[in-house]
Amino acid sequence: MTADRVLILDFGSQVTQLIARRVREAGVYCEIHPFTMAPDRIEAFDPKAIILSGSPASVLEVNAPRAPDVVFQKGVPVLGICYGQQTMCHQLGGAVTGSDHREFGRAFLEIKEPCALFDGVWEIGSREQVWMSHGDRVTALPEGFRPVGVSEGAPFAAIADDRRQFYGVQFHPEVVHTPHGARLLSNFVHRVAGIKGDWTMAAFKAQAIEKIRAQVGSAKVICGLSGGVDSSVAAVLIHEAIGDQLTCIFVDTGMMRAGEADEVVTLFRDHYNIPLIHVDAAELFLGKLKGVSDPEQKRKIIGATFIDVFDGEAHKVGGAAFLAQGTLYPDVIESVSFTGGPSVTIKSHHNVGGLPERMNLKLVEPLRELFKDEVRVLGRELGLPEAFVKRHPFPGPGLAIRVPGEITPEKLEILRKADTIYLEEIRNAGLYDAIWQAFVVLLPVRTVGVMGDGRTYDHACALRAVTSTDGMTADWYPFPHEFLARVSNRIVNEVRGINRVTYDITSKPPGTIEWE
Repeated sequence: MTADRVLILDFGSQVTQLIARRVREAGVYCEIHPFTMAPDRIEAFDPKAIILSGSPASVLEVNAPRAPDVVFQKGVPVLGICYGQQTMCHQLGGAVTGSDHREFGRAFLEIKEPCALFDGVWEIGSREQVWMSHGDRVTALPEGFRPVGVSEGAPFAAIADDRRQFYGVQFHPEVVHTPHGARLLSNFVHRVAGIKGDWTMAAFKAQAIEKIRAQVGSAKVICGLSGGVDSSVAAVLIHEAIGDQLTCIFVDTGMMRAGEADEVVTLFRDHYNIPLIHVDAAELFLGKLKGVSDPEQKRKIIGATFIDVFDGEAHKVGGAAFLAQGTLYPDVIESVSFTGGPSVTIKSHHNVGGLPERMNLKLVEPLRELFKDEVRVLGRELGLPEAFVKRHPFPGPGLAIRVPGEITPEKLEILRKADTIYLEEIRNAGLYDAIWQAFVVLLPVRTVGVMGDGRTYDHACALRAVTSTDGMTADWYPFPHEFLARVSNRIVNEVRGINRVTYDITSKPPGTIEWE
């Protein structure tokens, strides 16, 4: 995508993607690849700098992950983070040992000597908060290195070989718990590696359009619209590249949020004038799901039914040779384990069951280098309405995974009404953009309640809202009690069938892409 790029070699850390996010935020293009990346591929990638990630492994283990030797022979700057620092020292002649003095969580780094990484960030003699996650530690430095920072549990918490431009930090600068970590990474790519911060979304858009035209030629492309941001941005980008060679297929499963199906049709058919096939398959999906309660079985039924409907409509588009998908960079990374084994993973927003071989279509994935928040920026660059660009993520199975137990039209209608009230109040409070994802779950229990002079026996629902930057990790959103009271009161009063509302404060673990 750009001449000046950074290679991030992944040793299996849960937060490797955050390294890429920070580098991209500095205006520098980068890619994550497994540490098993072949030397000739590293040479072909031609990175201007290399970053070695953390890992749950230990360099003291037999067959521990190692960086390819070419990393230290290319003559480009190298930054080792946590395990990356340890394997760099181990491979270059230093020593790493296990320690009873482990550091997990918040720690403090004492800046002992000047270092290019610290320029404008930390001063000599200062004591700075960082985030640690290690048991092993470096105990002897390779020739040419000097210590520039120490912590209570790591005598070589930050090291530098200025001549070769090799640097190592035992802490994690990519996480928000290291307050100035992003600036440290910016120093590495800009001051040390000399890379300009000129990777912009406008440049990406122009390059992506040319790439689509070169890949597709005069062939026809079909794109499965889900109603979400990813597939919508992919469709508009491809349409800008090849015009009416693109046909979009929107399979309405009957499990969309209130009014969303009409919004999708209006936006693409009327506003963008993109050829669109709209299939109302609600009755088909609900019929297939009748009597089914097991969540995994529901997903498989939805996926298989989606593929059957989509495949049938795709065959009506004569001469289609390509299938467009809104695959994002986290999907690409998640489909390759840190041991280097690729797996054929199809983004479940569009194909819950996978891409069947019988479709015999080649893939067009113009967003596969982007993170979720970057897709939103591209959407604005393409002129998509702001309300559409900001829309919260909505997994392919839709409301089906928010109705534990059997799915019925009555339950879906109750859930839609409650969800509409919840999102309406979030918008009224000016909180929609501060929240990554918010929705209602109709719980598989019924509770006894008293409303007025009557006793009720109705459903309970749970409200969920989480904050996130890129969907990799998330935490619950701390609504004020007044907000929760107002929403709960409205749902109970306005939605017949619900008599109790709870708020879910569970958090989303690292390494997952979408809520289920």
